[in-house]
Amino acid sequence: MANSSSGSPEAPARNFEYVGFWKRFIAFVIDSLVVLVVLVPLMLLVHKGSDWARLANYVQQAVEQSAAGGNPDVAGSVGRLGFAGPFDFLIQVVLPIVALLMFWKFHSATPGKMAIAAKIIDAKNGGEPSNRQLLVRFLGYFVSMLPLGIGFLWIGIDKRKQGFHDKIAGTLVVYDND
Repeated sequence: MANSSSGSPEAPARNFEYVGFWKRFIAFVIDSLVVLVVLVPLMLLVHKGSDWARLANYVQQAVEQSAAGGNPDVAGSVGRLGFAGPFDFLIQVVLPIVALLMFWKFHSATPGKMAIAAKIIDAKNGGEPSNRQLLVRFLGYFVSMLPLGIGFLWIGIDKRKQGFHDKIAGTLVVYDND
């Protein structure tokens, strides 16, 4: 159990057990699987057979280039596919972001965090984070990704197990003992 002093402006008034890197990684994997289960069927509906055939062609070209000792531009090839229209953009970008923020707002956790009995709290008072904190936390993910995901790896060495996104937003991820 991590101890916190109630006099410090950064410390919650109660004692919380912070969730470490590997448990949060497991939650991320669970969340990724949930996203795939929801998005793949929707994407299959949106993308026509020609989109999948084009993607398969790009992958085949990349494999052939690689086998011949070349350096295939897989990211560029996939990027050229683009979105198959506004509905595809909604499915791939808007829906995941809105779902993430709604889970944070109404459950203080994603499905992965709920599976490991964890929740997001305000680092100052131990209560529910504000809408602003949740939005800043989401935007902080982009900071945590750069460079090389160091902001996420930081969770493994930080005394309160905060990633850069948590530090920026003033949040903690703790075990939900309620």
